[in-house]
Amino acid sequence: MARSKTSKQWLDEHVNDPYVKKAQADGYRSRASYKLIEINEKDKLFRAGSVVMDLGSAPGGWSQIVAPIVGRSGRVIASDILPMDSIIDVTFIQGDFTEEAVYEQILHVLNGEKVDTVISDMAPNMSGVNTTDQYSSMYLVELALDMARNVLKPGGNFCAKVFQGVGYEEYAKEVRKSFDKVLVRKPAASRPRSREVYLVGKGFKPAV
Repeated sequence: MARSKTSKQWLDEHVNDPYVKKAQADGYRSRASYKLIEINEKDKLFRAGSVVMDLGSAPGGWSQIVAPIVGRSGRVIASDILPMDSIIDVTFIQGDFTEEAVYEQILHVLNGEKVDTVISDMAPNMSGVNTTDQYSSMYLVELALDMARNVLKPGGNFCAKVFQGVGYEEYAKEVRKSFDKVLVRKPAASRPRSREVYLVGKGFKPAV
């Protein structure tokens, strides 16, 4: 089957992407690793001893960055519907965390401990229909925020990929309700034409 013009453009862009080449050279599983590196340098989302939850973690590019930072005194709990090759000091739970059985697995791993930071680089399988893709992506980040509200300790952090478009402003307002400070980040590794940005929430405020 012949490739569409759009898919060929994406493939050409991917192959020639300096961050893809850099990830291969540095041994990272994803070019997205550099997005989190830059965000953490600016916003200090985790440190040695932090407990971090990585939602939509496959192939592991973000967990790969977090695990060495939090070290043996910290913990990384990662979850994705897709499989993910193991990473030292990362506990991976495969499945849909919105399903009760998977959610209970996550809580069991936490064993009553609250989380310092929830990170999410989740994105839906893109259909190419902008409206459908936007609603799908907003649904995922809403789920990530719900999870953060359930597991974060007071003063905790949140970082999620969000696509600007329908529902974005309303979502940003929701995030602001739960955090003292909310920042919008567009890392250098995020392609300029992409509508993705990262919302960073600092200082979690549990609902009374």
